[in-house]
Amino acid sequence: MANWYTADLHFGHERIIAFCNRPHGSLAEMNAALIANFQACVGQEDDLWILGDFAFGRADDYARFESWFHSLPGRKHLIIGNHDDEAVVSLPWASVEYMAEIRDGGQALVLCHYPMLTWNGARGGALQLFGHVHDQWPGPRNSINVGVDQWDFRPVQLADIRRRAARLDVNKHWADVESGSALD
Repeated sequence: MANWYTADLHFGHERIIAFCNRPHGSLAEMNAALIANFQACVGQEDDLWILGDFAFGRADDYARFESWFHSLPGRKHLIIGNHDDEAVVSLPWASVEYMAEIRDGGQALVLCHYPMLTWNGARGGALQLFGHVHDQWPGPRNSINVGVDQWDFRPVQLADIRRRAARLDVNKHWADVESGSALD
């Protein structure tokens, strides 16, 4: 069993292709590419943490949401994002939260759709994973954007996140909100 992290899939959101300069010629192509990429990574016994914005559409699009949901492998957990309405939230997720604190191996993680300046355990080395800002910002060293627009439209594992984090700058506001250093 492995843990996988992602955000901002935006199934069904045609305008996201232009907004984020996604390399897909159509909505159907984008949806199919996301599903294929996830199926190539995530096993059925794995946990897939989706940090918001699973799908975009109207409440009566439930059948489409359900189809995309069941196309993705693994036990799926939703961290609610700003585009996750009741139709998305009511899918058969393993868990649904606005924020979660979990451990992946020995690593403490705080999962939220939105990037945060500080969080529980930040001074103790807890990493914060987020989405929401798409291709705009990868995050600082201890708060990493796991959105598909940052990771070639695939979910990622903690080892990948740590490698990228090591190359990122320390948050320039860290000393304003926390004493001591985390992940310098």
